[in-house]
Amino acid sequence: MSDLMLIVIANTEIATIPGISVAGASPELTKYTPPADVEYVFYGKPLSIDAIPVTPEGHPTPAIITKASYELAGFSILPVRGGSILPPKTPYVDITDKFGKDFRMQPALENAEEIVQRAKLLGFQLERMGLEEVVVGESIPGGTTTAQAVLLALGYDARTSSASPQNPQKLKEEVIEEGFKRVGIEKGSIRDPLIAISEFGDPMLATVLGISLGFKKRVVLAGGSQMLAVAASLKALGENLSRFTIATTKYVANDKTSSFKETAEEIGIEYYAAMLDFSKSKFKGLRDYERGYVKEGVGAGGSVYLAKKRGFSEEEVVSRVEELYSMLKEKMQ
Repeated sequence: MSDLMLIVIANTEIATIPGISVAGASPELTKYTPPADVEYVFYGKPLSIDAIPVTPEGHPTPAIITKASYELAGFSILPVRGGSILPPKTPYVDITDKFGKDFRMQPALENAEEIVQRAKLLGFQLERMGLEEVVVGESIPGGTTTAQAVLLALGYDARTSSASPQNPQKLKEEVIEEGFKRVGIEKGSIRDPLIAISEFGDPMLATVLGISLGFKKRVVLAGGSQMLAVAASLKALGENLSRFTIATTKYVANDKTSSFKETAEEIGIEYYAAMLDFSKSKFKGLRDYERGYVKEGVGAGGSVYLAKKRGFSEEEVVSRVEELYSMLKEKMQ
């Protein structure tokens, strides 16, 4: 069975705004999070930094869910550098090394169209390999803010999730308002998604959009709020959304601080939510997933989708995550 998951890693300067992202122990360390995530999936430990990717409170990266699914189900993973500051120390496809800028001061991307075209070629080549479906995940700290900015620019009254139960929605809105003032627009002023991504997005969005345009078969967008921005961009470009699905986790789908379900319905894209349950875990770091920490990332929901496709249950994924976290705890001591 030729199941393939791509994990697009990227960075945006928006992640360095204090309080915006908890995808790393500190804003400065978020530049290491994307390569460390995929390195952990492959090697069981990061190589780019001598630390496990955790939130400031010590909650483990959602890559632990992806790794559990990957080890159980044996599907293939291909990292894609779609605008990360650092490359991963794994085999990877290089689309761009240009990371996203702080859109309050300047356009987020200078080369969005070029990124889309390069990624489109990758999608086309994957289709020529005979694949019927690709699953595309992401790792980009600060990406929910850029996604919300793109959705608002395109006219959606969207609120994106956060890796923290205290979703910094007010801060996100203030940051986005500054960006809109720089360009001189209001919500819904932009019709062309490439302009919205260029001004307010990030290179991950451009990369995933390009892959999705180039691969004409079934595409599973593995992520939460950020993939709504990709779906909205595809719709704006006239793509038929019936060949697309978002695969996320229940933590995103049920997040009361976001508008995931409402925005997905407004866009017209179907979604699958992995019904993971860590409430009985012996580890607080995992039990806290049930309290709204972490939620999604590194293709977590999409990895469970692939594991289920190969006959494994959510309970088996949770059990393997428990084992992996036990090993992490030993390394962290």
